[in-house]
Amino acid sequence: MLSGALSWPFLRLYLLVLLYFSANSILNVIIPLQSGTLGASNTTIGIIMGAYLFTTMFFRPWAGQIIQKHGPIKVLRIILMINGVALILYTFTGLGGYLAARMLQGVSTAFFSMALQIGIIDALPEKDRSQGISLYSLFSYIPGIIGPMLALGIWQTDDMSYFTFVMIAIAASTILFGYSAKMDNDQSAANHIKQRENIFKSFNQLVKNPFLFKCSVLMLVASIIFGAVTTFIPLYAVQLEDGNAGIYLMIMAATVVFARFTLRKKIPSDGKWHSTFMMGTMFLLAIGTQCVSFSITGGVAFFYLGAIFIGIAQAIIYPTLTTYLTFVLPQTNRNVLIGLFIAMADLGVSLGGVIMGPVADLFSYSSMYMVCSVLGAAMVLFAHDRRNHFIR
Repeated sequence: MLSGALSWPFLRLYLLVLLYFSANSILNVIIPLQSGTLGASNTTIGIIMGAYLFTTMFFRPWAGQIIQKHGPIKVLRIILMINGVALILYTFTGLGGYLAARMLQGVSTAFFSMALQIGIIDALPEKDRSQGISLYSLFSYIPGIIGPMLALGIWQTDDMSYFTFVMIAIAASTILFGYSAKMDNDQSAANHIKQRENIFKSFNQLVKNPFLFKCSVLMLVASIIFGAVTTFIPLYAVQLEDGNAGIYLMIMAATVVFARFTLRKKIPSDGKWHSTFMMGTMFLLAIGTQCVSFSITGGVAFFYLGAIFIGIAQAIIYPTLTTYLTFVLPQTNRNVLIGLFIAMADLGVSLGGVIMGPVADLFSYSSMYMVCSVLGAAMVLFAHDRRNHFIR
């Protein structure tokens, strides 16, 4: 019988995560391609794509307080309705509508992800935390295996009515599944009640707390790279001979899913900083983006090899850093500080489109991914720390 992070109550939450994030695997391909057809520059496309997680980051500080006040189920049902409106908005608007829809998605995701991730962290024993976080992330990536190819199939038909049907179907099924979900009151609510401190007072901890600072910088830079990959791969692939964005994103998502599941017990869950482990992970990220950059001259094999390296790094970085923080951050405001850390991940993905778009406009996609590789290499050095931190 399944137990712990794989028990039925948690599996039900993971399935809701899968449904919720399934639209993004399609939108991450359709929006850049459709925006390019409408005449948008890389800078504009980056802003549209980045608006999603930038909005998520902005609203995340309020998520825990509102969930505490009104309860997770009531909030969940409202945000799933907002998300449904956003998905339908994509089907009949242009660039301005895409920006508005991305922002609506960002608002709903801020509340959705905070409720589920904090709930998982608080409900599981320490030895299962990394598995729970890894499985949450895994189920958010499973749609990425099929979604990109489905998106390209829709795009190549030149009939966007299929896109409309898929978005409406995802919106409806997510709302129905979410309305039937149940969450027992857990210690998460109790923890939030104890945390009366104004959340904005905790922002200085991003710099003052050495553990949070190190993890946040690593997550921010890694997320900038992930954001640049997600946003511009559909456009970069067109320039490569035999390049296919759908295959690339499918390989990367499949790698994330496979690595998250097979390595979930290897992710450190002891509260210690494992320098070699993190340095190796950031090195994989740097090599992966360099492969993507080099593929314009080296060939499509480097393109897809980069997807594997980046996928492995993406599978490891977030759950490793999040699990470490659950041990070393002070219990009194742990959830608030983890929320700030997650906000740095959101900001990074957003900046990946906003910052790297102008770089691609000024130089090329290949040069832009080379810049990402340099950033990843810098984080290899930053991840080094001789001390094995552990605080209870």
